[in-house]
Amino acid sequence: MCSVLGVSKSGYFKWLKQPISNRKKQHEKLSQKILQTHLEFKQRYGSVKIAKTLNSRGVKVSVRTVSRIMTKNQWKSCIVKKYKATTNSKHAHPVSENVLNRQFKPCKPNQVWVTDITYIPTNEGWLYLASVMDLYSRKIIGWAMGKTMTKELVISALKMAYKRQKPGKGVIHHSDRGVQYASSEYQKLLKKYHMVGSMSRKGNCYDNACIESFHGILKRELVYQIKYKTREEAKKSLFEYIEFFYNSKRIHSTLGYYTPNEFERMYRKSAA
Repeated sequence: MCSVLGVSKSGYFKWLKQPISNRKKQHEKLSQKILQTHLEFKQRYGSVKIAKTLNSRGVKVSVRTVSRIMTKNQWKSCIVKKYKATTNSKHAHPVSENVLNRQFKPCKPNQVWVTDITYIPTNEGWLYLASVMDLYSRKIIGWAMGKTMTKELVISALKMAYKRQKPGKGVIHHSDRGVQYASSEYQKLLKKYHMVGSMSRKGNCYDNACIESFHGILKRELVYQIKYKTREEAKKSLFEYIEFFYNSKRIHSTLGYYTPNEFERMYRKSAA
């Protein structure tokens, strides 16, 4: 090899023995920390959130540097895939006005709740997930899963959210115009809880963008990375993602790179 490359043997061995520079050592150490963070969050974070996470842990690094190192090593975050709609708005039930009107930044918890349904593929068939989000903290406060997309599914999710949060009167409850949310049983529950009903305008997905964004994140970071054999397997996986990762560990740019639980606790502490 030395002969082919035109270098002396002594020069080659001298090069092998030369000490690694401090700059190179620091670069390799930083690369390892980036990779560890990338794997810690199961390849769900891109360069921005990895940089923010490292900064919060006392590691000074820019988004640009993280992006360059990730690109060089081909470390990529999960890829988004499309998913089908689950809304059936062709029904005879009354629908509420769009009270929320895309005001997605409430000033306190339990002021606005948003909810929606999505589907999870398994080898046994679809598993449907109904989620309720507190718009202030982006926390998933209620959820329910089942093999059919029924009014009972969304009622269970709302009951869980109410029991968990114990809100006062006047919470704005926003959903799409789906038959499950417009059903008389669901509307009676909203009245029982003294909530203000609000529904998206017909055919306008942006009116409920925050909860739909959560379901998109869920698909990208979890569902499309796993092939579920059974609904029970999917249920366990979704539970762990929502409670132990999304609510507790995943930072959000809209929350100043805090987790939903942290953001909620910060409000409670300031209001005490």
